[in-house]
Amino acid sequence: MTSPSTTQTTASTGPRPGWIELTVGLAVMALIAFVLAPQLNHLGMSGPTAGIVSGVVSGGGGLLAFLAAALVRRCPWETFGVRRTTVRWMMIGLAAGLVAFVARAVTVYLVSLVIDVEGDTQASYAAGAGAGAVSLALMMLTLAVLTPLGEEFLFRGVVTTVLLRYGALVGVVGSAVVFALMHGINEVLPAAVIVGLIAAELYRRSGSIWPGVLMHALYNAISLALLALAAVAA
Repeated sequence: MTSPSTTQTTASTGPRPGWIELTVGLAVMALIAFVLAPQLNHLGMSGPTAGIVSGVVSGGGGLLAFLAAALVRRCPWETFGVRRTTVRWMMIGLAAGLVAFVARAVTVYLVSLVIDVEGDTQASYAAGAGAGAVSLALMMLTLAVLTPLGEEFLFRGVVTTVLLRYGALVGVVGSAVVFALMHGINEVLPAAVIVGLIAAELYRRSGSIWPGVLMHALYNAISLALLALAAVAA
């Protein structure tokens, strides 16, 4: 098993990601998520279109935020965990995707017994998944491919990398909390915390963002597939 310190020794030369990269990355993502995205909601898009656009915003926004952070001091991408990994770690990432989905279902159920969270921020995803094969394919492309890439590059590659300087607990839990809060205070929060914790731990141990990307992609794909099945059965 790779040492937990792997992500701290990804490159021996060149600048290393620090608080300036973290600040720039999160600032760009916050601008996109909390300023640009709400403006798009005023365009009166249909449910399926809104779901697809949401995936583009979260995934594309994450990639743009990562690029902004990486270009601040032109840190090598390897220092952000963008490096090759092993087949073993990719298989672990797949298994972790299943674990994340089950853990999310249990956690959301338990939270619902205690807290009544109003609203449904996933309604557009459900509409898109149930609007036919073309819509579902586009949803899969944006939410199960683009979104995992963008969010893992930013929240694990930048945020977790920087916070791991202060130990495993701060790096894993701290980055998971930041990841969850960027999704807003809503019914998605418990699921986002779980995905963030698992992805950060995969990154900490493997030294690469790719197992987390695969985990995140499988988690989102299962969620969309179940939404599609529910729409067909309705």
